Amino acid sequence: MKTILSLCALAICGAFTLHAADSGKPKKSGADAPKRSPEEMFKKLDSNGDGSLSKDEFAVGSRAKQDPAKSDKRFTALDKNTDGKLSAEEFKAAGAGKKAGSDK
Repeated sequence: MKTILSLCALAICGAFTLHAADSGKPKKSGADAPKRSPEEMFKKLDSNGDGSLSKDEFAVGSRAKQDPAKSDKRFTALDKNTDGKLSAEEFKAAGAGKKAGSDK
């Protein structure tokens, strides 16, 4: 019986220790999420590593998941050369335009 109680107490202490260690870390979701550079986001979305984003790869992004219809329109608007995929330059230009528009 003492062994069981000791193990339970040890498990509870371990859980409190893990919780305390995690409480100081910043949250990774929502508005508190660290901002990634366009290059990092592009590399993350480019799942097949071909250097361009297909409409399916673009749709995996968190913003695209929030509103798929809007995402489809955004992809079409960003695809300046209408080749059906986004180059790194097209993707970066979209991020630069968004930053410039937010200053107004």
